[in-house]
Amino acid sequence: MSSIQAFASHIRENVQNIIVGKQQSIDMIAVALLCRGHVLIEDVPGTGKTTLAKALAASLDCDFRRVQFTPDLVPADLIGFNAYLTETAELAFKPGPVFSQILLADEINRATPRTQSALLEAMQERQVSVDGATMDLPQPFIVLATLNPVEMEGTFPLPEAQLDRFLLRVSMGYPTREEGLEMLERFHGTAEGTKLTPVVDAMEIAALSDAVSAIRVEPMVREYILTLVERTRAHEAIRLGISPRGALALQLSAQAWAGIAGRNHVLPDDVKAMATPVLGHRLILDASAELRGQTSAAVLAEILSETPVPLAT
Repeated sequence: MSSIQAFASHIRENVQNIIVGKQQSIDMIAVALLCRGHVLIEDVPGTGKTTLAKALAASLDCDFRRVQFTPDLVPADLIGFNAYLTETAELAFKPGPVFSQILLADEINRATPRTQSALLEAMQERQVSVDGATMDLPQPFIVLATLNPVEMEGTFPLPEAQLDRFLLRVSMGYPTREEGLEMLERFHGTAEGTKLTPVVDAMEIAALSDAVSAIRVEPMVREYILTLVERTRAHEAIRLGISPRGALALQLSAQAWAGIAGRNHVLPDDVKAMATPVLGHRLILDASAELRGQTSAAVLAEILSETPVPLAT
């Protein structure tokens, strides 16, 4: 598992040339890369969401495209369209930015639901359909989406079906005092950011993804994952619990987290570490729970604390 550890270390060190601290957030995105999953980076303005996504893309030797989501963006702007060529009297497909390996969907909740839904097929099946023709997307295909949770005017909440397509949700948070001081010192008088060079390519990501899938998950750990998932479905504060897709996502991300730690097997602690990033955005709370000020993170923390951790025999 040393190759997976080295991968995460290279990504972390490279991104931290731009982002001060935030090791947990960077490692979480490394998990998504290893699982070939999509990431929702959600936080208030100015915390470095877009900077993190761009720094990550610059660390990968992959085709990268960025789309600024706005209310006037239409599906054809993302997917592409058939254009009529007068010189040949034929239709020719003009691919959109979705035909890339890393797609940054900046402020995804500013686009209309119709445009948001255009990503559903691409995110789940790694293909798009235009005028009855289906076309495969490059591999890997990973969406890094940023979202501002506090600004409501001019935004459209992501539907549950789309949220479920994201492997995990990452929150940057404000820097600690030490990180803030380092940031001010490091970037004092800097007009331009540091230019990053790629440290990993698409072939390495594919090979490491296969290695992650081979990390051992003992039956007792699978039982633990299933118990957590079932408790979300039975909890009084939760209207809609975790789907089978969510359970599979939790197991795969726990495998990647174990690999980053240098182990060839998953521990219950790996499952606990990934539970909130993977499951939090998939839960739908009951209206009464929301009125009481409960959050999905708090409910998950309660479930984790009340669920016995299996012990090796």
